[in-house]
Amino acid sequence: MELMSSAVVTHVYAIYVFLVIMLFNLYSVYSVEAYIKLAKRLKFMTPVYHLSNAIVMYTGAIVAAYASTFSFTIALMIPTSIFLMVIEIKRYKKMRVIKSTDIELQNEFKIYAKKIYTIEVAVLIAVYIISKVF
Repeated sequence: MELMSSAVVTHVYAIYVFLVIMLFNLYSVYSVEAYIKLAKRLKFMTPVYHLSNAIVMYTGAIVAAYASTFSFTIALMIPTSIFLMVIEIKRYKKMRVIKSTDIELQNEFKIYAKKIYTIEVAVLIAVYIISKVF
């Protein structure tokens, strides 16, 4: 039983790290004015984001396997992880095609990125709250 509790603790800490990475990206979008600097920072953080999401999914799979029952919470967490991965990929794809001379697209991207990261943080917090309730 101790293995199960340490897997749950690891999963929860992985979620906290994932949330911190999301909040850092959101902070970066709000605080960095120069688009090139922002793009470089987000380009660096994208693999870190996906790695932490993968760790959350992996530890979640371990916890789900030990639980041996398929619950509503597990059913909710699977599509949430996939949604967060897909929405981040879409954000990155939109960012990478913007050139340094496209000032209008850069401003549109900043607004888009603020929305994306706000959605990501809200979804993660909502799923966490729902998992504590059920």
